[in-house]
Amino acid sequence: MANNHHSTPMLDELENGPWPSFISGIKRLRDQHSDGRIQGMANDLLGQLEHSYETRKGYWKGGTVSVFGYGSGIIPRFSEVAKSFPESKEFHTVRVQPPAGNFYTTAILRQLTDSWEKYGSGLITFHGQTGNAMFIGVNTENTQAFFDEINEYGFDLGGAGPCVRTGMSCVGAARCEQSCTNEQRVHRTLMNRFTDDVHRPSLPYKFKFKVSGCPNDCVNAIERSDFAVIGTWRDEIKVDQAEVKAFIAKKGRDYVIDNVTTRCPTGCMTLNADDTLDIDNKNCVRCMHCLNVMNKALSPGDDKGVSILVGGKRTLKIGDLMGTVIVPFFKLDTDQDYKDLVTLAETIIEFWAENGLEHERCGEMIERIGLANFLEGIGIEPDPNMVIHPRQSSYVRMDGFEDAAEQFYRRKMEEKQAAAG
Repeated sequence: MANNHHSTPMLDELENGPWPSFISGIKRLRDQHSDGRIQGMANDLLGQLEHSYETRKGYWKGGTVSVFGYGSGIIPRFSEVAKSFPESKEFHTVRVQPPAGNFYTTAILRQLTDSWEKYGSGLITFHGQTGNAMFIGVNTENTQAFFDEINEYGFDLGGAGPCVRTGMSCVGAARCEQSCTNEQRVHRTLMNRFTDDVHRPSLPYKFKFKVSGCPNDCVNAIERSDFAVIGTWRDEIKVDQAEVKAFIAKKGRDYVIDNVTTRCPTGCMTLNADDTLDIDNKNCVRCMHCLNVMNKALSPGDDKGVSILVGGKRTLKIGDLMGTVIVPFFKLDTDQDYKDLVTLAETIIEFWAENGLEHERCGEMIERIGLANFLEGIGIEPDPNMVIHPRQSSYVRMDGFEDAAEQFYRRKMEEKQAAAG
């Protein structure tokens, strides 16, 4: 192979500087791998990429590649300059769903990589915002063989096109003390129910489930998924005053004031003279900042559940959207609770499938038809917590609202009468 290397002066520049380069990774496959087929694919891949940089034009085109019984999961890539770079003339990507929470054993990772080196290029990415393990570079002939092998030991293809996409969930209760729900069960329950919609595209556009165990939202569910499940609690934050004092003894009162209490978005925290901490939990908006900083002293409450947000997405037709709260608190304790969660997801997807325009995400449909019509369509009563911009959070208190409104009305009437005479 050494005498047949394509000249890549422009790609070589990408290896300069302090950061790792994907070019170096492809070159290692070309220069060091024992399989001549993989060496050839890597060499021609580099050659085509250099050619693209020289001409400032991409030369990959789509097409149709699938495995038996599936209409999704393979991203076709056919080269338009195959005569010059024949070893990489077909360079399809196989999307593979990861286990919930991305929990792998080293043994299963080695099995996956062995399968990929047998049939593909050796290039893999774990795990982009799609959530998939992306196996990059395989020809049409070997696509089915690779899928059959990994499917035999438990892996399935992810989504591509107008379908339910691969779900994502955070590491959750297995490693994180902030977890408020069973992230992996939520993930698997939803994806198992919608497996057919993952494999057979039949929706207006893509629909994503993402699950975060607390409002830190480590998988970016609120801004990146159509159906976000966010762990939360509705009772008081648990405060260990002994740990509060230990934290202050280590960091100092000024540190706590500067980095905890004054950074509370609603100002609901008070540091007392005796180094204890008081929290006005009715005004807490679960921003998680104080719990993250003082993680031994403060913990989520015991009455745990999830919030359901719908409509998050990145830029498409109308720009970025954050998810809208449609169920402020949803208990997930019993089997029936999980069935109710699935029913809600089914109702939303069915309504969107019937009313969404082609290439329109669920959030874009909500913007077009209005939240009130969407809520009526899925059978959920409007709630004040769904307001987009009350003060600095997604929540607004309504207790005592009617009494306050009546007092305001009476005061205005008295002022009017006094002015008249």
